[in-house]
Formats: sequence, C-alpha cells, structure tokens
Amino acid sequence: MGIPISQMFTVTTYVLKQKLSGRKRYPLVLMLEPLFRCNLACAGCGKIQYPAHILKAQLTPEQCFKAVEECGTPMVSIPGGEPLLHPDMPEIVAGLVARKKYVYMCTNALLLKEKLHLFKPSKYLSFSVHVDGQKEHHDMSVCRECGNDIAMEGVRAAVAAGFRVTTNTTLFDGADPNSVRAHFDELMATGVESMMVSPGYTYDKAPDQNHFLGKARSRKMFRAILSNRKKSWQFNTHPLFAEYLMGKQDFECTPWGMPTYSIFGWQKPCYLLQDGYADTFQEMLDTVDWANYGAKSGNPQCANCMVHSGHEASAVDYNFGSLKGFVETAKRYMFPSTYEDEGAMKLLNEWPKAGHGPLVQIADQPTAVVVTTSVNETTSVAGD
Repeated sequence: MGIPISQMFTVTTYVLKQKLSGRKRYPLVLMLEPLFRCNLACAGCGKIQYPAHILKAQLTPEQCFKAVEECGTPMVSIPGGEPLLHPDMPEIVAGLVARKKYVYMCTNALLLKEKLHLFKPSKYLSFSVHVDGQKEHHDMSVCRECGNDIAMEGVRAAVAAGFRVTTNTTLFDGADPNSVRAHFDELMATGVESMMVSPGYTYDKAPDQNHFLGKARSRKMFRAILSNRKKSWQFNTHPLFAEYLMGKQDFECTPWGMPTYSIFGWQKPCYLLQDGYADTFQEMLDTVDWANYGAKSGNPQCANCMVHSGHEASAVDYNFGSLKGFVETAKRYMFPSTYEDEGAMKLLNEWPKAGHGPLVQIADQPTAVVVTTSVNETTSVAGD
C-alpha cells in the first residue's frame, strides 16, 4: 500500500467530519510555499519568474504555523522554489511534525544528502523528491546535466537514513511511456515508499510553452503508462485520480481542495493560477467566484488542466460524497487492479521514440539564477 494506514485513517476521519458538518468546500492539503527561489531554472516552471527582491523573500516559521492552523488540514505539502534553500526549513518541518501534520517536503534533492542531518525521521515527514523520468528525460526537464544522478543519490541517502521518501514525476509532451514505466521500476528498486505522477500545468510564465499536454493527449499517455501496471508499483495518489488520468473517470476541478499560502498571502483561486490574494483563508473561500474556474467554466486557463492539485481532491470528495463513490474506492484499495488493457499495450508497443534536442538554456535571468547546463525549480541561488 502506497500510503500508511495511520495517515489514511487521519485523512478519512477529517473528511468525514467535513461531510457530517455539511461543509461543501473544505481544504484537503495545504500547499505551503515558504519561498520562490530555487537552485534550478526549469523550462516548464512558472514559479521562479519573479524579480530578485521577491525571490529573496521568505515566510517565517511563525507565519507557516499560523497558516497551517488557520487552514486546519491534516496534510501539508511544502513546494517552492526549493524548500531546502530556506534557512529555517528544519524548524518549520519540526513544528509541523509536532502538530502531527503529515508533511510532504518537496525537493529537487540537489541539497538533500547534505541537509539530511538537519531532519529527524518521522511517520509525519516524507521527502517528496521531484524526479521527472529516467536520466536523459529528467535532465532535459530540469535543464541540468547530471540532475538525475544527484537526485537519485539524495533519494538513496534518505531511504538509507530511515526517512519516508516519495517521488513526484511531472510529464510533458514528448515523454515516452515505456521510459516512464522503466522509471517506475528504478524508483521502486531504490526503496521509495510510493510515487506520484501528474501532467504538467501550462504556466503562462514558463519559458518553454511548446511541451504542455492537452487533455486528449494526456489521457492517451496515461492510459499507456498506468494500464497493465506491475504489482510492485506503489502510488501515493488516490486510485480514482489515476483512473481520471487514464480517462476512466470524469472529475471537475475542486480548486479550494489544495489551497496555497505564500509570501503574498492566500492565493486565489488555487496553486496553479494567480488571480489575486486574500489575507485569510476564509476570505479566500468567500471572495473567489468559483464558477469561473474548472473545465466546465469555459476559462481557457483551466481548459487543459488535469493536475493533481486541482483534481485529486475531487477524487477524495467523490470517495466520501456518495455510497457509490465509497464502494468504488473501497474496491480499488481492497482489490487493487493492474488495469489489464490490450489496447494500452498496443499503444506502448507503437509509441514513437521521442528524440531530445540540446538542453534548454535559460539565460539572462533577471533573478540572477545561474543555469550551468523541469517539475521544480542551478547551482547558484537567486542573486544579491
């Protein structure tokens, strides 16, 4: 099982409480962004295109704790930027663990091995390492040679030290499903607890706008990847979200399900879009016109989005929203399917091999991020 039973119990109890109280919009995971600066400059990233004074800013531990308590979710994801660049990250993580929050600290793992001694293994802490495929594809994605080697070294070190380690793989157009499946084998062989996979979001600010997946292509790719799966693969995503990616489920976005708090405040409406900010979580809930977001709204920014931060909470809500949803989910957990699919196997066998050009060079960054050679965030940090 890809998610510990204690965590599943905590989340189940929390969601049932929301349902019994009649709360229609409730957060599932807080996306806590304590900083935007990074030691990578990925071509598909829309989070680091800020001026230097913004990239220097960061949340204090007290601000992080306040946001977590205000939101009330049992799970906290810490993306960025690169969280390990924050000097107070060990204090932030320790404070969240003390509050018995399940923490997924996202990292590109370039600094993970050297920073491990600053953290303590706990059932509440998982290092969520961004590894976007096998070596060649990952290095292309993060625009850095040997990025995969360093990331995997960090993964192995964290596993050996007794930490929970999960991975996050973000796919763009050009990904080879056969390579992704081999990538899953490699990850499980390192001893990681479980994996997450999701299509990338079409950030307006991303330097590379040519490799984002549309919905039809996403479903075709994920059908090829996730059908006929190996029993050894463990995923830390809701099984119905995986089916959504494969085209077997149809969920609308619940953008409030994974709210974001950053140096700007509570981001409207979600982790992926920036349509203003609110001072409090409740203000964000009350002031966003939610009908303007999601695929059915006609909002072009939402048209091709299938990202987990918008749709996994939808799968969880469906899980607990009806007897049908509960039974469907229970069956997936009690009798895990390998999703045997001859058509998907044919897709795999006929999938064209994608050739990679030279590494994308992100030059002339106003933030003074240096790229020496994407989904997260080079060797030097944002400028002085």
